[in-house]
Amino acid sequence: MIGRVLGWVVKLILAFLIISALWVLAYRFVNPPITITMIGDLVAGRGAHKDWMPIGQIDRDMVRGAIAAEDGKFCSHHGFDFEAIEDAMKRNASGGRIRGGSTISQQTAKNGFLWQGGGYARKGVEAWFTFLIEHLWGKRRIMEVYLNLAETGVGTYGVNAGSQRYFGHDADAMSATEAARIAAVLPLPKKRGAVAPQGFTRRYGNTIAARIPAVARDGLDACVYAGTTVPVNKAPPPVTKKARPLPGEEYETTKPLPPIENAIEALPPASTEPLNSPATQPEPTQNSAAPPPPPPEQQQDFPNGV
Repeated sequence: MIGRVLGWVVKLILAFLIISALWVLAYRFVNPPITITMIGDLVAGRGAHKDWMPIGQIDRDMVRGAIAAEDGKFCSHHGFDFEAIEDAMKRNASGGRIRGGSTISQQTAKNGFLWQGGGYARKGVEAWFTFLIEHLWGKRRIMEVYLNLAETGVGTYGVNAGSQRYFGHDADAMSATEAARIAAVLPLPKKRGAVAPQGFTRRYGNTIAARIPAVARDGLDACVYAGTTVPVNKAPPPVTKKARPLPGEEYETTKPLPPIENAIEALPPASTEPLNSPATQPEPTQNSAAPPPPPPEQQQDFPNGV
């Protein structure tokens, strides 16, 4: 009996390993159509807006901003930054706000194949998928999937959809400030906004913007563009805000008014019925007694003739 159970367990593990490897291999060539996180937003009624953009078109400042914010060793590690994981464990053990040490590769594995939360069980499966994408995809595809699946707002997925939502243009031409603000939203996309950020989000975005030149100087994003054509740096397009409709504008018409003569002729004829005038006071008759005159003022005698 025990041997049969162990046999089924081994078969399930082998099936999982084979299916997961084929799944990851398929996503090397096919863009993920939907994720578990997207399904959760759809069920909750928040929607799931996304607009996939190839990595060769995404502004390089956005790639650098993601590396500056999330994973400075993206091009040098093999999926796991053990120093960052150790530091995160020490900070979490000392109390305070829980911090993670996940790399961009780990976050891509979670976003593409798994779910949010789940504790150590999900972390273990995440490690397996991280190993697979590092060896079957490569850094360029990992960054492409990450920037297209990461949440950038409530019901918004990917930096292109986020750029459209916050700045009114695509992510193929972004300023360093815009890229840094979206990167600052990534850790808590449902609670942070990239437009007029306040407090920590604003300070964190400014810090990321200051790090982007260092990422460029040290070539920390070189693995993303190795052997390919680097996208041309373009300035963000000018965006004009749409004019808001005026109150009552929906009742206005562009049809010209008729001539005033026609308007006068179209007036209804005057009514022959008497107008209701306010009731007038009846005139007093001759037999009506006039009110008595007011009594004369009595003269008072003051002493000393005063």
